[in-house]
Amino acid sequence: MSVPSNLKYTEDHEWVLIDGDIATVGITEFAQGELGDIVYVEVESVDETLERHAIFGTVEAVKTVSDLFLPLSGEIIEFNESLESEPEKVNSDPYGEGWMIKIKISNPEEVEDLLDDAAYKKIIGA
Repeated sequence: MSVPSNLKYTEDHEWVLIDGDIATVGITEFAQGELGDIVYVEVESVDETLERHAIFGTVEAVKTVSDLFLPLSGEIIEFNESLESEPEKVNSDPYGEGWMIKIKISNPEEVEDLLDDAAYKKIIGA
């Protein structure tokens, strides 16, 4: 199970890549494995400013639909539109082409509340 050390994580099984005041967000390899084959990703909150833990979209798998929770407060500035036609990228490349959104971070202090790779591995038992 891959848990890259250059990323931050949430207890909701999302990963976060911080680049200045921009955060790229997706779901972890563990999460996509638990969900199974992803058939649809919906994000209708682009250009909205939301608080941390707000629902920013949903991911639909063959067996279930799961809410996606914002790991940091800020404005959702981009959605990975390739997921509209190829949602399976979340399964095949969760930390690369399967990214979901980019956020302009409004409260940088919240980054300190995210988990590092070691803490996330403890949560998933890796």
